[in-house]
Amino acid sequence: MGAMQSKVTGRSTGRSGQETSGVREWSRGRLITILTGAVVVALALLVGLGYAIYLAVSGLNDDDSAAGDVATGETERSTVARGASHRDEIAAEPMLSVPSSAAFPDDPSDPDDGGDAAGDQGSIKIPTGTGINGPGLVMTGFPNTPEGAIGQLAQIDTAVLQSMSLQTAQEVYASWALPGGVGADDWWITSSVEAFLGSSEMGSVKSATASVAVEPAAALVKGTDGPDWATVCVLMKVTATYRSEGHAAFGHCERMQWVGGRWMLAPGAPPAPAPATWPGTELATEAGWRTWTTDPSTGSPGADQTGEQAGEHGEGHSDEQGGAHS
Repeated sequence: MGAMQSKVTGRSTGRSGQETSGVREWSRGRLITILTGAVVVALALLVGLGYAIYLAVSGLNDDDSAAGDVATGETERSTVARGASHRDEIAAEPMLSVPSSAAFPDDPSDPDDGGDAAGDQGSIKIPTGTGINGPGLVMTGFPNTPEGAIGQLAQIDTAVLQSMSLQTAQEVYASWALPGGVGADDWWITSSVEAFLGSSEMGSVKSATASVAVEPAAALVKGTDGPDWATVCVLMKVTATYRSEGHAAFGHCERMQWVGGRWMLAPGAPPAPAPATWPGTELATEAGWRTWTTDPSTGSPGADQTGEQAGEHGEGHSDEQGGAHS
């Protein structure tokens, strides 16, 4: 991969061969499992329809993340853009394969206890943004840094997953994705919401008796190409309540590009899937996750105008993306 700037390691975990497919699109099955307890449905979606859709959309090989080196984060920040092929390499580089069980805390009754390796994980400072809502009611105002891209991606994920609404997923994608991506319908966050709502027979929005809380726990910068493009990953703690309460980790990587004063989902095939590991565990450290810490001193310059400008930009591109508001 030559001068590629993402850190790779040849290490693998002895558990990586177990349930490898669960890493590809675990969120669909995992959220269903947490919220409905329908284990059979969750596994069917996990290794069947949902998995097949993700592989088809991303263009990944089933064995990509099980062989060779894996990405655990950049070691050198790019200052000069090298172009599309280099960006494709960064996005496609496989990450650590882990079993689907790695997404759960060792002690479900005490999920905040963390893991034994929390102190060895390292940390990353993420800006808080300005607190101003942009398009799709997603908080914006993050600076033009890879850490700012992480903060924005976390807000995009939070807005969709906590609402569990197909309309919200469509609107957020239409407002925050540049042309040339997978489109709102094939965005795997939309698919996750659709699978959950369909399996629980809730309709187009989640039941008033169900709740989903999302908290960023860790992140990493997979790679950069110049100052305005990065592939970044977030690791969320998801707490879901529906008949009972459950906890799981949610890993998500996206290409991000700085356009019109904000970070947006960039064109291209989806990045290799992020390892869903419970924060603070040895596997989380091995995967390259760094503990999320807040940097309240950073925000996007002129952020009071960013929301309005971003809204205009997003609306101008929504038709090209095929992400119609519904």
